[in-house]
Amino acid sequence: MELIDRYGRVHRDLRISLTDRCSLRCTYCMPADGVPWLKSATLLSTEELVRLTRVAVGLGVREVRLTGGEPLLRPDVVDVVRELAAISTSDGPLDLSLTTNALRLPALAAPLRDAGLDRVNISLDTLQRARFIELTRRDRLADTLAGIEAARAVGFAPIKLNALIMRGVNDDEIADLVSFAVERGLQMRFIEHMPLDGGHTWRREEMVTASEILGAVATRFDLTPLGAPGSAPAEEFAIAGTTATVGVIASVTRTFCERCDRVRLTADGQFRNCLFAHEESDLRTLMREGADDARLAAAMQACVARKRPGHGIDDPSFVQPDRPMSAIGGRWGWLLGLGSEWVQSSAMVARMSLNISTSRIGSPGNSWKPLSWRR
Repeated sequence: MELIDRYGRVHRDLRISLTDRCSLRCTYCMPADGVPWLKSATLLSTEELVRLTRVAVGLGVREVRLTGGEPLLRPDVVDVVRELAAISTSDGPLDLSLTTNALRLPALAAPLRDAGLDRVNISLDTLQRARFIELTRRDRLADTLAGIEAARAVGFAPIKLNALIMRGVNDDEIADLVSFAVERGLQMRFIEHMPLDGGHTWRREEMVTASEILGAVATRFDLTPLGAPGSAPAEEFAIAGTTATVGVIASVTRTFCERCDRVRLTADGQFRNCLFAHEESDLRTLMREGADDARLAAAMQACVARKRPGHGIDDPSFVQPDRPMSAIGGRWGWLLGLGSEWVQSSAMVARMSLNISTSRIGSPGNSWKPLSWRR
């Protein structure tokens, strides 16, 4: 049995949100306050999370990435990693990684490494303290940089730095961010701004395209394409004279939906076949009502079978999902594992298929605007 959709895409990559809470308040992700956090009773326990992961592994999942919100805010995150790292597949150990803002890595990098975590991705949108404060509403750049050094010190490799690039916000730092990564033996990844903000204020004309990003990198470095990316979302380039690479995730202008192999599990147990999905399969309720593993597996398969061919951002009928990124699984800077399609909500279809219950999550209704400034 596999997680395969009607277009033949086999899904091997599971992204698991451990919490919707975050220690930053990035302007492109959530408002400064008034965020409607998930209720603790709805969150998956470690036992439930591990059980669902085992079911997914039985369906062919071979890679798991832990996200948030900020996953390191979960009190038992080291225990979660240890339990997941113990899961074996028919192809060997489960590939286990985590995406973080790095604020807690000085304390947790070594315990996480010892527990079996393979790799970390770290969000870093700016190297300028004042800009970091404006962008995240927190004075924590020094802590992020300390977290990066802690990850290097314990031997995580490769370490990928993820930056969301916004016009008039941080697009003047593209080459500087690459230099920072190259000097430390890290991999830099840039991400096109997508419509997943909590305030639904995304505008395409404000997005910096992949071509513009690569042009900015080329002002300082010579780049050579590394060939077809396979199922990975990033187009990678070798940097001449170094062993480093730089990648661009062009989820708007150079879509990769046709090779997507990712599914998502939210912190409250909702299974999603795409980052832009309007439909969710409620595995938490099924599990707590006594469903066996076979029924949970069937629910996952049915959800994936309904996956559409693409996210539809350019379609006039496109509607942004109600859940903001922090409640789906990850800050914007954590999109290396993004799903790739937009799926229309259809509770009727979901219930007809193996009696899977679905839910629509209402908009938090916050009237806020993402911060923007000019150089």
